[in-house]
Amino acid sequence: MPHFTSVINWSLRIGLGLLQQVAPIDVPWMAIIDHSIDVGTKKALVVLRVPLAALALRGAALRLEDCQCIGLVVAETVNAKTVAQQLKAIFARAGLPSAITKDSDATLNKGVRLWMDQAQTTVALTEDLGHVMASALKAQFEPTEHYKRFTTLATKAAKALRQTDLAFLVPPKLRSKGRFLSVAKLARWGEKMLEVMAVKGRAKKGSTLARLRAFITAFATTAVTVSQLMEILKNKGLDPHTEAQCRQLAEHLPADSRVKQRFCLWLDHHSAIQRHLTDLPLIVSSDILESLFGHFKYILERSPQADMNRTTLLLPALCGNPDQATLANALANASHGDLVAWETAQIPIPSARKGQHSLPPIKAKKREILRSNNGPISTS
Repeated sequence: MPHFTSVINWSLRIGLGLLQQVAPIDVPWMAIIDHSIDVGTKKALVVLRVPLAALALRGAALRLEDCQCIGLVVAETVNAKTVAQQLKAIFARAGLPSAITKDSDATLNKGVRLWMDQAQTTVALTEDLGHVMASALKAQFEPTEHYKRFTTLATKAAKALRQTDLAFLVPPKLRSKGRFLSVAKLARWGEKMLEVMAVKGRAKKGSTLARLRAFITAFATTAVTVSQLMEILKNKGLDPHTEAQCRQLAEHLPADSRVKQRFCLWLDHHSAIQRHLTDLPLIVSSDILESLFGHFKYILERSPQADMNRTTLLLPALCGNPDQATLANALANASHGDLVAWETAQIPIPSARKGQHSLPPIKAKKREILRSNNGPISTS
């Protein structure tokens, strides 16, 4: 039976081999790009290639086997210029996409537009629906006093209900980052608590929950409607049929709702892109990249050193559905020496380690100090 380190090295060689096999394809495709979460001092820019027909063929949300990792760059410095340089190298090898899907990150936006300017080309740009809706929900609700009181109430309820007979009523955990990406769970909890406390005698008259009833109802209606809109578009894509469904569903939101206004603007813009680009449903979500990062994070958590190194080559290996011949070819064309060479060229040395490498050996430094204080050191 092979040692586990051998299995790890084989997996990394497959990832490197698959990256080296990237080449242009004949069918129209979309690039989904994003930066990973910070691991240590580094971030990884990952670019996935997804055929425009993938969503229609699957009939449901994308899965990792529908994608190919065509770009992987690990860096400590991330700005528009570095993103543009990285995309130039990736698309020179993989060919030009028909469209690029990304979130609303300013660095990615500037980097993609800088790359297009430098390449003197134009590619359709689509915004990830989940991040757009999260930003709209945040803009509408987070500044309000009612929302702050509601989240405070949820935090107190969680502390009071844990490890009690009523633990099934504990609210969902409030995330510090990306809270509004999953805020529908909190909204549904609020609705549930209103139902539980609606029975006479269960809540004091004039309680905080009672005073927040109107806000919770409006908040839940908005968040749940947004969740339904995203479920349709993430699973079926955007085409004339789903556009009509979503416009009808959006009518449930108040006319002055910021969320409704932002969604309608997004829908108008992306419907025009879909009509110009393809007859197929348009992919409007980058969730598949979040799924890939989730798989990688789970693997990385088992590592004693939480830092990005050549283990990032697992990302290409987690994508697609390569056959035996493709895997054999990837292994044959990526040796252990190639792994070492790739790591040396691609993985930047952390600043702290650079400082360590520049220091003279401890013994030599000690001898130098003694020599300066006491004169020549006898070696006899």
